[in-house]
Amino acid sequence: MKYRKLKMAASMAVLSFILSGYGPHEQMDEPEPDRQTVTISLAGDCSLGKLSVHGYEGTFEEMYDRGGPGYFFKNVKTVFEADDMTLVNFEGVLTNSNNRVEKQFNIKGKPEYIQIIPEADIDAVSFGNNHRIDYGEQGVDDTIAAFDSIGLPYAYDEHVGIFETETGIRIGFVSVNEVYDGTRVEGFLQSGIQQLKEQQVPLILACCHWGTEGRHVPDSYQTELGRKCIDWGADLVVGCHPHVLQGIDTYNGKYIIYSLGNFCFGGNRNPKDKNTMIAQAAFTLEDGQVTGEAALTLIPCTLSSVTHRNDYCPTIAQGDRKTQIIQKLNEYSSSFGITVAEDGKVSHQ
Repeated sequence: MKYRKLKMAASMAVLSFILSGYGPHEQMDEPEPDRQTVTISLAGDCSLGKLSVHGYEGTFEEMYDRGGPGYFFKNVKTVFEADDMTLVNFEGVLTNSNNRVEKQFNIKGKPEYIQIIPEADIDAVSFGNNHRIDYGEQGVDDTIAAFDSIGLPYAYDEHVGIFETETGIRIGFVSVNEVYDGTRVEGFLQSGIQQLKEQQVPLILACCHWGTEGRHVPDSYQTELGRKCIDWGADLVVGCHPHVLQGIDTYNGKYIIYSLGNFCFGGNRNPKDKNTMIAQAAFTLEDGQVTGEAALTLIPCTLSSVTHRNDYCPTIAQGDRKTQIIQKLNEYSSSFGITVAEDGKVSHQ
């Protein structure tokens, strides 16, 4: 009885196969690959606090007391909500310590300012920069404790970060401070990228704090280090520190964003250059692996919603200001064969 049922079932399966349009010697088509698109938003230096030399009036602290944690990113939040991951450079610390390191500029905010991050729908932060150690190890420890309190992935030096999207795609990132550490950062970058690859993380970002402040042209070592990151396995290289925008480069089908500029920057109450941007990179993954080139779009912004001061409220640029920023980005990127269209889409020769 058991054998007869199996034989009948097998016969019905063959009949069904033939009726479906395939003969006994025909082969079925290869299955379509599992294809997914992941969009990552990237923004520059975010200092959620003020300089030690500043008083109270006109500072980030005053604006927090006035508007609360939801104030600062309210004009760009819709962009961050619509992507799969948002990453910014977290420059400075969150601590109550007054034991500052002797240097020209020290940046800190109160530990409760960490609530700004989830309010903004920011998903991860790079923490390798020259203001991470402004209040010594206590400042670092307090800031990491704040990150951990909201489950925020972060990276700096040998500490790699991993963020998992709602669809289950893991995005890894490394973060270093070349400004202080020089070529020593190469060890952190190479080993960090290798660590992420060994953990089978399919998409890897390299965040580099580098370059010369106020310069729109990258140093030669930025180009050298950016290309090394790609050779080691990074899918995108993202730069900060110059406090102004720099150009976009491409190498072996991968983009290098030399400087995103300031974004929500409490370290300067009225910077002369208020141009900034959000860079959005859309990656396609087939069967869990990155394939083809990323589609890169730049969203011109200003770091303040007003022109006469810094109100610490980055805002999407419109009209002539948007056009001017795109023209500047084309100027900064032309030597790399990069063109930025009116809608912000990036192409290369």
